[in-house]
This record gives sequence, C-alpha cells and structure tokens, in this order.
Amino acid sequence: MAFLSKAALTCACAALALCAGAPAGAQTAAPHVLPDGAVPPNLAAARTHMLEAPENMLTFHSMDQLFQTRPVPRAGPIAALPRVDQALPDAVIGTTRMSEDQWEDRTFTNALLVMRDGKIVHESYRNNTDAGTHYISFSMAKSITSILVGIAVNQGAIKSIDQPVTDYVPELKGSGYDGVTIRQVLQMRSGVDYEERYDFGATPSVAAKIFLNAIVANTERFADTAPRLKRKWKPGSHFNYSTLDTSVLGWILERATKQPLAQFTTQNLWQPMGMESYGYWLADGAPGVGRELNGMGYNATLRDFARLGQMMLDEGKFNGRQIVPADWVRQSTAMIPNADPGTPPPPASVTDPFARSGYGFQWWKLDDTGAYTALGLQGQFIYVHPATRTVIVKLSFFPPEGSDLGNRALEETLAYFKTLVQWSATAPKP
Repeated sequence: MAFLSKAALTCACAALALCAGAPAGAQTAAPHVLPDGAVPPNLAAARTHMLEAPENMLTFHSMDQLFQTRPVPRAGPIAALPRVDQALPDAVIGTTRMSEDQWEDRTFTNALLVMRDGKIVHESYRNNTDAGTHYISFSMAKSITSILVGIAVNQGAIKSIDQPVTDYVPELKGSGYDGVTIRQVLQMRSGVDYEERYDFGATPSVAAKIFLNAIVANTERFADTAPRLKRKWKPGSHFNYSTLDTSVLGWILERATKQPLAQFTTQNLWQPMGMESYGYWLADGAPGVGRELNGMGYNATLRDFARLGQMMLDEGKFNGRQIVPADWVRQSTAMIPNADPGTPPPPASVTDPFARSGYGFQWWKLDDTGAYTALGLQGQFIYVHPATRTVIVKLSFFPPEGSDLGNRALEETLAYFKTLVQWSATAPKP
C-alpha cells in the first residue's frame, strides 16, 4: 500500500518539528571502510549481483552495507518542506485505468514524492522503507555532479567550462580526452572511444571491466581507464552517454577544489541547503586511495532528493541562499537533441523515450512536456516541470535494463508523470 508506515509517520512528525525551525546539530553516519582495502569474495559476489531482481528491491536502499562510503554530513536548521496532502489522480495507461497506489506497485516503486509550488502533496514509502531510508541515486548522481561543477565555476575554482580538461587533469594528455573541453564532457560529447555496454564474458567490454575492477573489486579507480582510451569522434560532434565522462568531471572537481568530493559536497551543497539527513557517496577504494563514484554513487533520503529538485526549479535558490547560479541552471537544462545532425526523426509509433531525448549538462529531456530529469538506472527520477512548478521524485527497483518489464515500467512511469503535470496545471490549489 502507498501509505506511510507507523515508523515512517513517527519519523515524519519528528522531521516536521525540525522543519518548523528548530536548530539541529551535525548529523552523519560513520564511513564504511574495508580495513585492508581488500574486498572479501562474498562481498564482491553480492556487489556483482546487486542490480538483479527481486533482490534490488532491498539492495537499492542498503548500499552502505555493500560498499565503502564517504559520508556527507548535514548541519543546522532543516529547510522546511510544507505539506498540503492531496489525493493523486488515477493513472490511465493505454486502455487501463488504475489507482495511483496500483501504479506505484506496477512500476516497482520504493518511494514517491510529489511537490507542487514548493509544497508536498504526496509522499509514500514501500518495502520496509521510510522517511529515514537512504536510496541509491545511480546516474542521478551525474546531475548532482553538474550542480557541483556549477558551484566550482561560480567560486572560481574552475575558471571556465571551455577550458580543456587537461588543464586540471594532465594525466589525460595524449588520450582521447586531450583537447576536449569541460563543456563537451558535461554534454557527453567528449568524442572518446567508450561504449556504455556491459558485456560480461570471456572478453568483457571496457565498461564491464570498469564495473568489475573499480566497483566490485576496488582494484582500480573508476577514472583510471580514461587516460588509456583513444578518440572516436570529433569532440562536441556526437552524443555518447558515458559514465566515464562523468568520472572525469569528478576528477576535475577534486583537482580544482583541492579537496575530496564528499567534503566539497558537504560544505557547498548539502549543508547550505539545510538538508534533513546526511547523504553519502559510494567509493571505489579506501580513503586516500579511492574516489567517490560520482557517476552513479550518491545516496540520500526521498525528501532530500526532492529538495535538490526544488532548488533547480527555483533557479538555484533554496533555504534563503543562491546555491548555484541561476544562469548555470538555465545552461544545464538547455537541451541539445541527442540525434546527430541530419538524422531523420523516429516514426510517431516509436514510444521509446530515448528516441527523442535531449541532454544538457548531465540532465535529461525525456518527453515533450518541458520537464527536465535527473535519471538513474532502473527507475530513479528527479523530474522537474517548471511550467506547473511540479517536482516528482520516484525511487524504484525496475527489473534490469533492457528487459520487457523494465521497458514497460519506464514507459508507464513517464506516462503518469505527464498525468501529474496536467493535474498540477488544472487542480485547484488547497
């Protein structure tokens, strides 16, 4: 059912009391660190299978039990999220009508929050989760990385996104990244010869090797592969979705700010925003050796992901502060079509949302509503619709990518997001 559990309601009441303005001290969790850096075989096996259904219903909100972590503490008064709870409309998927509650079950939902004009109108938790649960973002972390780059540019730590990446990471000289600008990496248009394809077998793909070595075994860093790759396309000419590109952005941030990414996140994003709970990055090795997995590894609570969406909706302002410049928000969400110039549009019968998608600075355009989206593997969304001032956060456990059930869940999720946007535009405000 889509109702708050007793534990969730208790947590919610406590949080609301804090949101009313009561000061709160620093809050975090202890880092999870493997004592000698070696990953035990059983833990490596669990990491290898973490995406598989139905276990992903649990692993997607238990990542600190599987990985080394870098905590991102919160501190100070919690920024309020006012509530005006309302019943959400039914979902109509094709010729089938279902309740919102049924839709949540059908689309493998762990948690859902809908905000309209800065107020929570719906919040629900499933599968033994509640308001204190920390969920994996997967590639929503790319959008968080983009926010951090914008902050670093505003502070002058990064002088310009039109600088070559080698200004900050000279180790990339002579590789496919040589001559590529930070802007081109933000847009996933580095031109580097890398394919986001996870083929495991006798001859694993590059992405599969990174997964096995950096994420599972922690025997190398995620970005270590970048200096070894060559160029495939002219920089800026071709969209190629690449978690490796985002890992290079994390490397740039580390060098430009002269501090670990978790520390920069804490001081310049998490604490200024008045988040309700700590966050944490997954890491690909022990402190001083590994780096934060900034392309897929941020974890936070449902409401704190919603605060990020609201900050973007309000052009970078939140909790009485300008967290990231408004111009950066506009640049980040100005979408470039992903298809190469001259490519004919797909037939109208094609329903795949990626067929007509666009990409900004690590943010997606997935439909024609005017929304932009932080999107994570297997059903993680921060969906922001400026025209109706709607923010939707859905944290899911879709079956693995490419499966029929996973494709259906994505299509039906985006279909109901359109329904919620239309409802927000027409429903009377309480």
